[in-house]
Amino acid sequence: MTQTSDNVTWLTQAAYDQLRAELEHLSGPARAEIVAKIEEARQEGDLKENAGYHAAREDQGKLELRIRQLNQILETAKVGEAPADTGVVAPGMVVTIAFDGDPDDTMTFLLGSREGVAGDLETYSPQSPLGSGVAGKRRGDDATYELPNGRTAKVKVLDVKPYQG
Repeated sequence: MTQTSDNVTWLTQAAYDQLRAELEHLSGPARAEIVAKIEEARQEGDLKENAGYHAAREDQGKLELRIRQLNQILETAKVGEAPADTGVVAPGMVVTIAFDGDPDDTMTFLLGSREGVAGDLETYSPQSPLGSGVAGKRRGDDATYELPNGRTAKVKVLDVKPYQG
C-alpha cells in the first residue's frame, strides 16, 4: 500500500522492502548483465549498424532511469501502517464508485501510488481529478470532479476499505 503527498511517498514495510529488493537487483546483477551485453555487442564491430549494441544501450538507459526513480521514491519514503478502516476516502484506501449513481457502471481503484502495488488494481493519485473529487467522502456520498474536457462528472461512493496489499 502506498500513499502519496506532495513530497513524501508513504509505503507499508512490505512495499518498501519490495522496492528496495528491486533496486538492489537492478543496481547489481541486472546492471552487470547489461554491461556484459554492451561489451559483447561492441566486439562484433561497426557500432553504427550493430542492432544488438543499440538495443543493449537502450536497455541500459531504461535500467538507469528505473534505478533513479527507485532511489527518489526510497529517499522520500516514509514507512507506516496501512490506514485505519475509518470509512473515509483517503490515500491507501480501495474505493468503489458508481458513475452517475448507476450501480451497473462501477469501478474499484486504490487511491495512492502505483509503486509497490501488486496485481491489476487500478490506481489514482490523490491529486488526480477523480482522486481529489472523492477524497474525504464516505460510503453513500456523492462527489463531482472535472474531466479533462472541462465537463463535470458525478460519482457515488459505494465502498471504502483499507488496501491490504
